[in-house]
Amino acid sequence: MSDISDVQQLGDLLKQDGADHSLLDTSSRVAQFTLAVMVKLVKERPWQVAEQLLDLLRQEGRALMQVDPTETAVGNVVRRVLKLVRDDYASMCCGRQVEGDNSESLQKLVSAKGDSVDDYSRPQPELRERLLESLDELERELALSRENIAAQALEHIHSGQVIMTTGRSRTVEAFLRRAAAQRTFQVMVAESAPSFSGLELARVLSRAGIRVTVVPDSAVLAIMPRVSKVIIGTHSVMADGGLKAPCGAHALALAARQCAVPLIVVAPAFKLTPQYLCSEDQEAFQRFGSPERVARFETASSAVQLVAPAFDYVPPDLVPLLVLNSGGNAPSYVYRLLSEMYHPDDFKLGA
Repeated sequence: MSDISDVQQLGDLLKQDGADHSLLDTSSRVAQFTLAVMVKLVKERPWQVAEQLLDLLRQEGRALMQVDPTETAVGNVVRRVLKLVRDDYASMCCGRQVEGDNSESLQKLVSAKGDSVDDYSRPQPELRERLLESLDELERELALSRENIAAQALEHIHSGQVIMTTGRSRTVEAFLRRAAAQRTFQVMVAESAPSFSGLELARVLSRAGIRVTVVPDSAVLAIMPRVSKVIIGTHSVMADGGLKAPCGAHALALAARQCAVPLIVVAPAFKLTPQYLCSEDQEAFQRFGSPERVARFETASSAVQLVAPAFDYVPPDLVPLLVLNSGGNAPSYVYRLLSEMYHPDDFKLGA
């Protein structure tokens, strides 16, 4: 049975900033909260074998995911924890080193399924202690993910360049501020109406001594020929390498491709999800906010239906480069990253 207090705390975390909270920063906090719940479950719940623990983790994960199906960070962290349980159990039970050679061949990936452990009912007295050590490493990875991404900024940003971005991404902010410590460049920020989160980012960067210009969303294509690079954040990286990003990202990516401007997406690894886009209005993909910022209720016609979607889908052909904790990757490499981070049996937690 899931802990009702944990579900309530997650709901409060998602609601505390209101309907227009910073989506990208919330994902980071939600990921850390979810991991804390998983750690507490491993420590305090009574379980004897890995099979029982896997069932407990799945049950708790489903309950947390139901709070907001669009927040993929919850399911992603649960999948990472399930993978750690499987790996630690296999290492202890079969004496197999799961973290050995990182340069696995395609043949190894194909044959790995046949070598997988199917019986998780064997008692392993030291599994709890081993797993807590692995979870501690994962906790450090989540805490340092933004810093590790920002450390790569000098590889992508050079003096004299004009960088364009949109919205308020904490990861993009850290990325630009790290580069500004040693490079001089200009940043253009799309205002990101109707939330105008781009204005918040512009103020923060300006206080950090970075030259910033705010541009209307409608002027993105007109200004793009002056831009050297486009750097954006994202809410999720889908299984096909596409993005579930805040509204405005698709238009920005289209403008970048039209003007042959390189586009870089910075995202922590916990935003990689095995989900695919089935429909842009599906419950697990889209989130809708209040349309009052687009058209005030007292002036809008009663015959008009207004929607205010929170996300755009950016197809992988518009995303040349993903910068994750471990470095840059092409969208076509996402499938391999997913196979390393999650177990195939855990892709569908809701089943």
